[in-house]
Amino acid sequence: MTTMTEASVREFKMPDVGEGLTEAEILKWYVQPGDTVTDGQVVCEVETAKAAVELPIPYDGVVRELHFPEGTTVDVGTSIIAVDVSGGAAPAEAPAEAAPEAPATEEKPAARTPVLVGYGVSTSATKRRPRKGAEIPAQETAQAAVKAVQAELNGHAAAPDVVGQRPLAKPPVRKLAKDLGVDLATVTPSGPDGVITREDVHAAAAPAQATAPAVPVAPAVPVAPSAPSATYDTSRETRVPVKGVRKATAAAMVGSAFTAPHVTEFVTVDVTRTMKLVEELKQDKDMAGLRVNPLLLIAKALLVAIKRNPDINASWDEAAQEIVLKHYVNLGIAAATPRGLIVPNIKDAHAKTLPELAQSLSELVATAREGKTSPAAMQGGTVTITNVGVFGIDTGTPILNPGESAILAVGAIKLQPWVHKGKVKPRQVTTLALSFDHRLVDGELGSKVLADVAAVLEQPKRLITWA
Repeated sequence: MTTMTEASVREFKMPDVGEGLTEAEILKWYVQPGDTVTDGQVVCEVETAKAAVELPIPYDGVVRELHFPEGTTVDVGTSIIAVDVSGGAAPAEAPAEAAPEAPATEEKPAARTPVLVGYGVSTSATKRRPRKGAEIPAQETAQAAVKAVQAELNGHAAAPDVVGQRPLAKPPVRKLAKDLGVDLATVTPSGPDGVITREDVHAAAAPAQATAPAVPVAPAVPVAPSAPSATYDTSRETRVPVKGVRKATAAAMVGSAFTAPHVTEFVTVDVTRTMKLVEELKQDKDMAGLRVNPLLLIAKALLVAIKRNPDINASWDEAAQEIVLKHYVNLGIAAATPRGLIVPNIKDAHAKTLPELAQSLSELVATAREGKTSPAAMQGGTVTITNVGVFGIDTGTPILNPGESAILAVGAIKLQPWVHKGKVKPRQVTTLALSFDHRLVDGELGSKVLADVAAVLEQPKRLITWA
């Protein structure tokens, strides 16, 4: 009789299901201890800072243990489920405990079959992705960093042993360093394997803050301590933890608002002809089976305006101090979902015909409502549209999606008195608002883009003459 050994148990770790993500919340388990699983079977659904994703198990076996209950936020790389594979073929991976140290000269990993972004059935002996420069001992890394600082203070170039080495730090620590104006190359790491910690960044920032001119500070006003959470009347208040998509959205919006200097311009436009064209397209045989609405023509109008003013389709590279002009348009559409606001985008929207654009819009909205938008669908956007008009709002001052240069807000389309051909008549009218990054978009360029969008919506035949 064969007994189950620790060697037969495989630990499935939380993968990085999106580029650079550090954690995910377990929304739902689809298996329980004792259940049999097969290679590729979905065992749970997790929510990252970008989307909800289903995770497949990469081997056959019997579930031995679920390490975390539903609703728990788990760091990437942490084991979430143990599977006994003694009754089936063992995976190509060896257990992490028995993994031999990879030679420092190894450059290319063996070919593998990807299962999920950031996770695959690896043929190497370790489950974790190697860190860049991780083969450098912590002591040597710290010494190299100290040399770099000393060289900089002495007015010399960095020593050869640190040139080209990227400091080791997690994404949150890199963001903290950027916010505090700290160059990670000058920070002495204290973490394992030469990793820079938050404390290291704060320590590096302290001398700079100490030399800053003193600012008068008003006397502190005594504030009554808040009551402990146990004293709150739960019948009168509900507290919702900020995590997942909402947490990521909040951080992104704060970062955008305080990084890119926003400018917002407005225009009110008669869209009566556009609304008539919408009704005509609904009857067009080429648009049969497709959802035709004002947003479709507004999106097309924006694409035409970008074609006429391509410099609006750009991003600001702070590190390189460059403006990056994009020769493609990944059109983002802001979508409200039960998990929060997300902005998936239509890849290469500039190259799509009107029927193709309608199909892409329908698929994007349906996927977002189902909560199945993938992280890849929310990456690489260049310009965004947010339709606040569906809520009956006239317009707003939208905040830029991080990494983009412009966002167009579309207000409600209402019947209003309007001077048309010298007479006051009831017309379909809406207000558009364009926010843009004033570092790379000046008032002239922003105004031209907004005016072009308005002109197309007022006279939709320009979709033909300007396209």
